[in-house]
Amino acid sequence: MLVDIPKEARDADVSAIAALDEPTRRRLYDYVVRRPSPVSRDEAAAALGLARKTAAFHLDRLADESLLDVVYERRSGRSGPGAGRPAKLYLRSGKQVTFNLPDRRYELAGRLLAQAVEESDATGEPVRKVLHRKAEELGAQLGGEARTDVFGLLERYGFEPRREDDAIVLSNCPFHALARAHTQTVCGMNLHLLRGVLEGTGETGIEACLAPGPGRCCVRLQPSA
Repeated sequence: MLVDIPKEARDADVSAIAALDEPTRRRLYDYVVRRPSPVSRDEAAAALGLARKTAAFHLDRLADESLLDVVYERRSGRSGPGAGRPAKLYLRSGKQVTFNLPDRRYELAGRLLAQAVEESDATGEPVRKVLHRKAEELGAQLGGEARTDVFGLLERYGFEPRREDDAIVLSNCPFHALARAHTQTVCGMNLHLLRGVLEGTGETGIEACLAPGPGRCCVRLQPSA
């Protein structure tokens, strides 16, 4: 399904990207993620020629941004009394950072296309027909789950809607690069996705139609004929 990206999560991604803009911090991050096992502060400091305090500060900042995970291990192999405190070690986290301006949703397109190909292969139904049905089903699901009107839902998912008289024009296409390279396939998918959104939200006074133009999405929402 299409995963909503809350503003808080997007802000966190921006903060994480900004953290990597500091040269020393980026060098430490690159060093840690290339190591086959967790890295201590002393190891990172020695490898990059940094003071231990400097390495510790930047490693902890990366951990605060969830770019690195922290684990504690005794490197001596001993345990029990007298073994000393476990060392604080760093390793790559499972966090994925993606930030696009304007908003892009290529993962959604990839999932819908993959589902269409797999179902078409299994059933023999034409792949484009399956794609349109899957897109419309997803749109209806999103519309049904939405706690806002169509305009608010389109804003949330990166379409950048604006009102022009009685119509809603979508200033951004979340599938821009794919739509340019595979216009008929992707614009058809998008059209059916938005038709499903209208169905799911119960909007009966407007309809989605193809109306491509420069600097905007290929789909336009306009009063029903």
